Amino acid sequence: MRVLISGSSGMIGRAVARSLAGDGHEVSRLIRPKSRSSGTGSVAAWDVLWDPAGDAFDAQAAEGSDAVIHLAGASIGEGRWTEERKAILRASRVDATRHLVSGLATLNAKPKVFIAASAVGFFGDRGEEKLNEYSGPGSDFLATLTRDWEQEAQRAAEFGARVVTPRFGIVLSMQGGALPRMVLPTKLFVGGKLGSGRQWISWITLADAVSAIRFALMNEAVRGPVNAVSPNPERNSDFTRALAGALHRPAIFPAPAFALRLMLGEMADALLLSGQRALPERLMSLGYIHQDPILASALARIVAERL
Repeated sequence: MRVLISGSSGMIGRAVARSLAGDGHEVSRLIRPKSRSSGTGSVAAWDVLWDPAGDAFDAQAAEGSDAVIHLAGASIGEGRWTEERKAILRASRVDATRHLVSGLATLNAKPKVFIAASAVGFFGDRGEEKLNEYSGPGSDFLATLTRDWEQEAQRAAEFGARVVTPRFGIVLSMQGGALPRMVLPTKLFVGGKLGSGRQWISWITLADAVSAIRFALMNEAVRGPVNAVSPNPERNSDFTRALAGALHRPAIFPAPAFALRLMLGEMADALLLSGQRALPERLMSLGYIHQDPILASALARIVAERL
C-alpha cells in the first residue's frame, strides 16, 4: 500500500511512518519546499511537495497513493493564544486541510482512505459528561477550530474516500508532546494538580495512537469521527499522582487557576483547566484492543524506557 503522510516530522507522524514502512508499505511524505533538501526524518522512497501557503501541490508525485494520513498542524501549546497565533493555528489546520483535499480531488487515481487528525478539544469543557462520537461540539475557540478542521477533512468523501477523523486526547510519550513538560516539574518536586484537579483528562499512549491509526487504515468499518483515547480517562489530580508515582516523586504543589490564567491567558482554560471525559466507544465496538488502557502502568512503562 502507498501511504502519503503529512506531519511526518512530528511525534505521531514519525512513529506512524516507521511502523508502516517496517511492514513493507511504501510511505511518502508530504513536505514543504524548505524540507525537500534537508531529508530530516526521511523514511519515504519518494516525497510530495505540498505548500498550502504557496498554493503548491505536486499532483504528479501524489498519483498512486492508496491512502493519506494527515497529521500536520501548528502546535496548540506553543505560546499564548494571541489573535495572530489563533490565525496561525487555523491556517495550519482548517486552511491547510482544505488545500490538501482540493489537491487530492484533482488526482486521476484518488486515495481510497483519508485519515485526518482531530482532537478531543472538539467537545470543549464538558465537566462530568461522558462523551462519545455522537456528542456535540463545544463553543470555545479550540472546539470551533476542531469542528471546522473536521468539516474540511470530510470533504474528501466527495471524491469517494473513506474519511476518518481520530480525535486524540493527550498523547503520552517522552519523545515529545505534553508529557516531557509535565515530567520536569515533577522531577524537581514542584509538580501538582492544576486548578481544582477535578477536570477530566482524556489520554492515549503513542503506541496506541499509532495502533489506532493503523486500525482505521485497514478496517473498512471505521468511518467518521472516532475518539482515539484510553477507555479510562483520569481526573487531573489522579493523573498527577500517577505521574509522580512513576517518577517516585511527591505531587504536593498545586498550580492555582488564577496563576495559570495569568501566565497563559485563554489557553490555560482550554488546555489545562477544562476537561473532556471522552470514551472510545466506536473503536471498541469495532474490536480495537488498547495496548495501554491503564494510566499508572502506561506511565511507568513510558518513563522507564527513558531512564
